[in-house]
Amino acid sequence: MGGRLLLFSFFSLLLAGADSKPSSRVPDSPPVATPRPLADYFHGTRVIDSYRWLEKADSPDVQQWVSEENDYTRALLDPLPGRAAIQKRLTELLSIGNVSAPVLAGHHYFYTRREGLQNQPVLYVRDSLEGADRVLVDPNSLAADGTIALDWFQPSENGKYVAYGTSPSGSEMSTLHLIESKTGTILPDTIERTRAASIAWLPDNSGFYYTRYPKKGEVPAGQEMYNRHVYFHLLGSPVETDNAIFGEGRGPEDWPGVSLSNDGRWLLINVSEGWTKSELFLMDLKSDKAPIRLTTGKNFLYSADIYDGKVYITSNEDAPRYRVFVTDAGNFDREAWKELIPQSEAVLQGAAVFGGKLFTQYEQDASSKLKIFDLDGKRLNDLALPAIGSIYSTGGKWNRDEVFYGFQSFTFAPSIYRYDLKNGSTSLWTKVDAPSIEASAYDVHQEWFNSRDGTRVPMFVVHKNGLQKNGKNPTLLTGYGGFNVSLTPSFSRTAYLWMEHGGIYAVANLRGGAEFGEDWHRAGMLDKKQNVFDDMIAAAQHLISEKYTDKHHLAIQGGSNGGLLMGTMITQRPDLFRAVVCQVPLLDMLHYQDFQIAKLWIPEYGTAENPEQFKWLYAYSPYHHVKAGVEYPAVLFMTADSDTRVDPMHAKKMTALMQAEARNGASATRPILLRIENKAGHGAGKPVTKQIEEFTDVYSFLFWQLGVKE
Repeated sequence: MGGRLLLFSFFSLLLAGADSKPSSRVPDSPPVATPRPLADYFHGTRVIDSYRWLEKADSPDVQQWVSEENDYTRALLDPLPGRAAIQKRLTELLSIGNVSAPVLAGHHYFYTRREGLQNQPVLYVRDSLEGADRVLVDPNSLAADGTIALDWFQPSENGKYVAYGTSPSGSEMSTLHLIESKTGTILPDTIERTRAASIAWLPDNSGFYYTRYPKKGEVPAGQEMYNRHVYFHLLGSPVETDNAIFGEGRGPEDWPGVSLSNDGRWLLINVSEGWTKSELFLMDLKSDKAPIRLTTGKNFLYSADIYDGKVYITSNEDAPRYRVFVTDAGNFDREAWKELIPQSEAVLQGAAVFGGKLFTQYEQDASSKLKIFDLDGKRLNDLALPAIGSIYSTGGKWNRDEVFYGFQSFTFAPSIYRYDLKNGSTSLWTKVDAPSIEASAYDVHQEWFNSRDGTRVPMFVVHKNGLQKNGKNPTLLTGYGGFNVSLTPSFSRTAYLWMEHGGIYAVANLRGGAEFGEDWHRAGMLDKKQNVFDDMIAAAQHLISEKYTDKHHLAIQGGSNGGLLMGTMITQRPDLFRAVVCQVPLLDMLHYQDFQIAKLWIPEYGTAENPEQFKWLYAYSPYHHVKAGVEYPAVLFMTADSDTRVDPMHAKKMTALMQAEARNGASATRPILLRIENKAGHGAGKPVTKQIEEFTDVYSFLFWQLGVKE
């Protein structure tokens, strides 16, 4: 889940009607999960849970039931007409690769690229702007099935070394490795439990500050997924001697990250305390003093960059769309901060010093903008982008006169541009080729609709040119609505399968995201979470009222926090949708915080352990609102064995309950299905071969349920 997440045929595709049985060999009903009722008491309220036993993944009974559920799902999906053609086209679409903006270090350029049917992106290094690429780390060579992923990387100041993390089976619990850029030699230094590690190298390459999680036995059982601390590692020294320099005595859910000033003197520690508060600490590496807090404990978000003794701070402090301050490094008086770039109508996403200039990224109406300021806050230039779309990665350096940025949109494949700070010119550095897609054949537009309380909410709608509003077009709507995450235009390879067959693809920008600043985020969290669900319902109703589709041809899809959104749509408006794809979801909101890393999300959702917060969680928790005898949409629940973010228990329990209670729980034509992937996690690092298999199931299911024909 977030910090600061989420479709074809060359041949004739004749699918059965939405209510036709796909095969006479399909079992009459799904496997039975025997109810074993347990009573919980939350602040005087008695709550029955009949499927608590499904939370124990290693139980033989659970494993047997999961196996039978997967068999049932396969029996329904595998015989569907047109499935082979869907898989063939998906294979072509997912062979469209990806590329990241380069990270600059010394005279080197480090970036990742995936091409064709490579399962994982490869880390390359280029020693000059026009030089040849060299493979530095190829995770595809580490596992035959492609299930070892490159999670992150960070070169040293001059690019001599690169620290990088790998993890197996989508677990995201990285192991840190070191490699010498010039020779490709792997250093013996290896550090375990460096999930999403933050790395800050010393200027002389002698060592680095880093974050890691405790090993088993270092903290009480069950706390190993928390208590992230900052350490220092000297190259060549035993990892066991690395000292923790920050984290002791802090809350176990705090999330520190590190960066270093350009002169190597100041270590900046940015501590996230949820999605509405962070703190900045500065450590003077020329003294023996502990890190000192720069911020003042207020409930705002802060990030910073330190350049030539000045701290450039981006914050939503009393400015929900963010602004930039500057202060002197070493001056810890809040009154000394000077506003450098004031809040504007657009939402400031971040600011960094590249080439002695402030390079800023904004978002307005869910689309990206780039602006450059001098260090006194004077606006110098607005960079022209190729279209309405999204900046998805950037790369620059304080001592380099060039900036790189990745751009994409619904019909614009990922491309990396280079901006020359000296002459103001922009050029294409590299791009992803998508020869099998005719982007000009599709129309992209943004529409606005009113939510239940009158709030205006935008939505992107994408479809083939010339589509007729006949009220029956197959439509796939997605949303997220949480954790300050924006759903801006992105290049969805699989969505083209849907649109090539006359489908409409819609992306709603619900409250809870970052599209309109912190006010928009806070309007969709904690006790206001119902606003997110109301926005999604209103988006669906808008698509129907505008004659794009009807409730018999409308499907929705979402994962993680978006999976929670799907669960609430299932239980709050079962009449509004024909099919739902609910991926790696949160569904039991009374117990979610007891599994994996979910305590990190209490600032966003609340916890049932609090009497007041229990009330609003219980009011919408999808697992607790399944009603006997109700006909629900056809549902495909999807989860994975190695998910270390959202526990698979959510999808398991919801499937068992709906199969037992829903009117269509045992239906083979409007089914409730569960798909559990092995050797995969929440989604990060999933190999392309598994993506093809997964999306083949997703679109076979959707084509079947919505009666899509060629």
